[in-house]
Amino acid sequence: MAEFSPGLEGVVAAETAVSEVDGANGRLIYRGGYLIEDIVPVASYEETVYLLWHGELPNEKEVDALRQQMAAGRTLNQSARGTLMAMDAAIDPMDVLRTVVSAQGASKTLTKPSLEEAVAMTAVFPTIVGAAYRRRSGKDPVEPRDDLGHAANLLWMMEGSEPDSAKAHLVDTYLVLLADHGLNASTFAARVVASTGSDLTSCIVGAIAALKGPAHGGATFAARSMLDKIGSADNAETWLTEAHARHERFSGFGHRVYRTYDPRAKILREMAKTAAPELYKTAARTEEIALKILHDAHPDRPNATNVDFWASVVLTGAGIPKELFTTLFATSRVAGWTAHVLESLSDLRLIRPASRWIGPQPGKKPLQLAKR
Repeated sequence: MAEFSPGLEGVVAAETAVSEVDGANGRLIYRGGYLIEDIVPVASYEETVYLLWHGELPNEKEVDALRQQMAAGRTLNQSARGTLMAMDAAIDPMDVLRTVVSAQGASKTLTKPSLEEAVAMTAVFPTIVGAAYRRRSGKDPVEPRDDLGHAANLLWMMEGSEPDSAKAHLVDTYLVLLADHGLNASTFAARVVASTGSDLTSCIVGAIAALKGPAHGGATFAARSMLDKIGSADNAETWLTEAHARHERFSGFGHRVYRTYDPRAKILREMAKTAAPELYKTAARTEEIALKILHDAHPDRPNATNVDFWASVVLTGAGIPKELFTTLFATSRVAGWTAHVLESLSDLRLIRPASRWIGPQPGKKPLQLAKR
């Protein structure tokens, strides 16, 4: 019998060229062999998703064509719009996203996932997130604009005013950094659904459901909430020491794969200095103290800072409320989800792992039924 691996840790369940997480060396490699730190300074989110879908960076004509296709895919259809407006405005934004995506992609016929669908799916996420936010704020949704880039359009749909270019750059960089990350839980969920021969919408809905869990997509929200509780750089040592004594987990530290500082966190840390200067001071002091406490308590464990910690600061600087952090994660990662689904079609095999029986053997317990 195959060896049992809790959480499938260390089990190779797929071959992929979409991205590679080199945990030992702290590297994230995007399709084509590009390191994430080399991608960020030169590529927009649209250029990055083109890379994930096609395996190469686009030229000017190709990225312009993609931008036009994405702009054309931003509008909600009648079913999705009706579903959105029928939902209580106070519902969790991730629940809104999951439900409206399902309505947007609902079809009477099962179709094989396609690149055209992937473009449309990626394009519509900001429309849903922006509408959910405005309804929670007591405002009417605004229509998407086709003259704005992906990140700027998201801010427009949230704020209803001309997006600030500096904030749009922060959001765009965040989207590039989170677009794909190996075979994480939500990506695996998408590939499991794809392996059954299901449609793209079902794959993405499954991925959203996995991302909603606090152990996966909710970590950025948790990191920001921790910084809120700490309040100031001066209070960091006291708060963290007391929290550690209560055996509370420090949000934003440690990673399932990385054994060193998350390369995405390095980029976001530098951006945070100007994105949110005051919050950066609190976060920098928190990081310093948290890493010292964790190292002193567990010197054998890799407890470096992960992407969620500094993402919470940068997103705050971009004007994104923490209640939307997980939906921003999904807005970025949908590119990776769709890229993995499309990749899996080349060698589609039903994912069906084995389980290890831990119940009693037959015949060891007498069968007893209640008298009737």
